[in-house]
Amino acid sequence: MLTGVLAPAVSWAQVPAAPNPGNTAWLLTSTALVLFMTLPGLSLFYGGLVRTKNVLSVLMQCFAITCLVSLLWFVYAYSLVFGTGNAVIGDLGKIFMAGIEENSLTGDIPETIFAMFQLTFAIITPALVVGAFAERMKFSAMLWFSGLWLTLVYAPVAHWVWGGGWLSKLGVLDFAGGIVVHITAGIAALVAALVLGRRHGFPTTAMLPHNMTMVVTGAGMLWVGWFGFNAGSALAADGNAGMAMLATHLSAAAGALAWTGMEWWKFGKPSALGIVTGMVAGLGTITPASGYVGPAGGVIIGSMAGVACFHATQYVKRVLKIDDSLDVFPVHGVGGILGTLAAGIFSSTDLGIVKGQGFGPGVTSMAEQFGVQLLAVIVTVAYTAGITFLVLKLIERWIGLRVGRDVEIGGLDIALHEERGYDL
Repeated sequence: MLTGVLAPAVSWAQVPAAPNPGNTAWLLTSTALVLFMTLPGLSLFYGGLVRTKNVLSVLMQCFAITCLVSLLWFVYAYSLVFGTGNAVIGDLGKIFMAGIEENSLTGDIPETIFAMFQLTFAIITPALVVGAFAERMKFSAMLWFSGLWLTLVYAPVAHWVWGGGWLSKLGVLDFAGGIVVHITAGIAALVAALVLGRRHGFPTTAMLPHNMTMVVTGAGMLWVGWFGFNAGSALAADGNAGMAMLATHLSAAAGALAWTGMEWWKFGKPSALGIVTGMVAGLGTITPASGYVGPAGGVIIGSMAGVACFHATQYVKRVLKIDDSLDVFPVHGVGGILGTLAAGIFSSTDLGIVKGQGFGPGVTSMAEQFGVQLLAVIVTVAYTAGITFLVLKLIERWIGLRVGRDVEIGGLDIALHEERGYDL
């Protein structure tokens, strides 16, 4: 039985003749929950954070990415991630989902469900990046960027970690996507914000969320959907999934209150935006460690996330004055890095009440595990930054990245989609 998305490959002699009904039902549920994170969770969360004149553009981008990535996953991306291939990239043996039939199994679940579950991760990752260039990128450029980035960044990194690639052979711990999802999305967001430049008026003009009710609603959907994201990554309805769910929930709660405490102390009042952003930071940071740590580890990691991501957000916006519109890098990038490194510590079984579930395959000490985690972070950051920069520059030269000044000032909804979010 597989026990997590980075479990060793199972030999055909061990594969059961029929799917496990309980595991199959849980993965069906988890798949729906992870898709629910993007549609409607992330869409509403991001949509509420932008100004009224751009709300539909954000919703449209998340919806279009879902459709585009789904078809690319069918054509070749699933094969690039989970095809046999080599240590760097999968082969094309599964293009157009070749060989995936009703009775095909991955471990003890149908491969159809496994492929669909992994697709929902591939969908939300480029959708997260939308928050960095919100309110100023062309819709056509966004589509080209998302497709090329999925192919050149997401697929190779996912293969390294989950598809039997070189990082998995080193024993890296990334239970549900701290490296594959959050670091790649966060670094891509930072690069995109730098390449596109600031929105007109930033940082002197206030660009406040237009609908905090929408933001909080979307955040609540993300919290619920994240149980499919993390607990579903056990690929089984068992104690590992239960521990991942518990650690995830506790980390979210700790992250929310830690961020709120920092905000209250620094600015004098706690905000709804602060508590939900801290919750997202807690969720993103626990993601790579969720199936490897215990409840106490979840609380510690979430608390660290609330404090670290709060300060990272203030530093990026106020000191560096980088216009990462919706704080993708300081929340997901910093959180993903912190959680990936923390997994190397709190997975240890020798920490008393804070003990975890053990190190990766072949790893025998905390120092060794932390070294593997650090290597994975460094390589992923460098690779993602370099390829993202090249993709953006290619698109900029070809069709242009950014809308014109008048379009940006007037809003993307009318200019690009001939629609308004509200007609009251």
